[in-house]
Amino acid sequence: MKLNYIIKQTAGFLCLLFVISFSACKKENTDKDLDAAPTADQVKFTVTPTATNANIVTLVNQSPGFKAIWDFGNGATADGNTVSASYPLAGTYNVKLTIVTAGGSVSSTKAVTIAATNPAMLTDPAFTTLSGGLSNAAGFTWVIDQKSAGHLGVGPVTSQGPDWYQAAADEKNGLGFYDDEMTFNMNALKYTYDNKGTTFANAANAPGIGGPAASSDPTVNYTPPTNLTWLVTETNGVKYLTISGGGFISYYLGVSQYQILSLNENEMWLRCLDKANAGNAWYLKLVKKGYVRPVVQKPLQAANLSDDFQATANFTWTAENVDFVRPYDNPAKFPVNTSAKVGYYEKRTGADGQYGNLNVTLPYRFNLTTTNKIRLKVFFPSGNDFTKTPATVSVKLQNSLLGGNAWQTQTEIVKTLTTVQYNTWTQLEFNFSGISAQTLYDKIVVQLGGEGHPNPGIFYIDDFEFK
Repeated sequence: MKLNYIIKQTAGFLCLLFVISFSACKKENTDKDLDAAPTADQVKFTVTPTATNANIVTLVNQSPGFKAIWDFGNGATADGNTVSASYPLAGTYNVKLTIVTAGGSVSSTKAVTIAATNPAMLTDPAFTTLSGGLSNAAGFTWVIDQKSAGHLGVGPVTSQGPDWYQAAADEKNGLGFYDDEMTFNMNALKYTYDNKGTTFANAANAPGIGGPAASSDPTVNYTPPTNLTWLVTETNGVKYLTISGGGFISYYLGVSQYQILSLNENEMWLRCLDKANAGNAWYLKLVKKGYVRPVVQKPLQAANLSDDFQATANFTWTAENVDFVRPYDNPAKFPVNTSAKVGYYEKRTGADGQYGNLNVTLPYRFNLTTTNKIRLKVFFPSGNDFTKTPATVSVKLQNSLLGGNAWQTQTEIVKTLTTVQYNTWTQLEFNFSGISAQTLYDKIVVQLGGEGHPNPGIFYIDDFEFK
């Protein structure tokens, strides 16, 4: 009995070992197959004109792999096993399919011939707005809107705006950017890029047009192709402007497709991706050549602003990356300030709080010849670490029309509190009479605890007036 039991146990163990060994060997072979690079003869796809429009074709991938990347040969691209491509103009287009597997990637190209132009596909108003239509033999020429803040900008790909950076007016002078001319012609959808011999390129993408790998954006000697075309398409309600043959619009980012954010007879705002940096989205503002944007000035008047942080003020503060409470109990009712209610201002910790502030933009420009002094009271608790968070109060006057670049032309006055002014209310005056001739400011920024550092702080503010 004991011997039989041992034999049975041994046989069971050997069977289990065999199963495990077989499974391991089988998995090893599977991994090896997955790691094999694809071959060109494995890349196959079909091209089928749609039943209702021979100028729109359906492309179907018939190749193994986990990703299919298409280049339609007209400047447009797409991902997916089944995609649709539009060709309004007659001609032959080289469609390239790239298959990606765990072992690598391989491409195959097939010529797609479109027999006739389909004028019905060119009826989108964007075609006429960009080019002037078929009757305009010269087409329309567009240039970078260099006088507009944000004519070049960048933000996260998850956003629809240049949250990270907006170029100030004329910021890129002398870099081969503002002399570029982009002409869109409806006849044969011809696109002409006249760069006057040089192109301003994104640093990470510059090698794509023969530029250097650089830490800052270079100006590259570059001759654009002369056989480029353009096309406007719409996908899920979003319009795109695409340039063929690797063409692009002025600032080189390695891409040829641009989302049209807005377009009218004189102005165009575009968004595109960044080939070298997948997390970035870039923005370009263009105007029709010769267009001068009318300047709409706010009226000039003397400021008459006051806020006691208790009753209703005659303006509304915007709290930017600070925790602001109004009204808030006065932490110390000293003779300088016996108000029951004040404003609570907490500077946030970390990168988000580095430039926190209170601000207000008015519907008029400040006439500083008659009203030019801002007064307010502050309370700085000694519990703050003033070795890391400056004991400063800053008041800035800015031009809101410059958006994120308003700081470049601002006037700032900074007051520093001494240790004897901690734990008590201090009244401060900011005298802007020295710039009384300045007529562009319409925004006030108040900043407690300095800027450009990630350290926190708690402060109180009261009795603001500019009148």
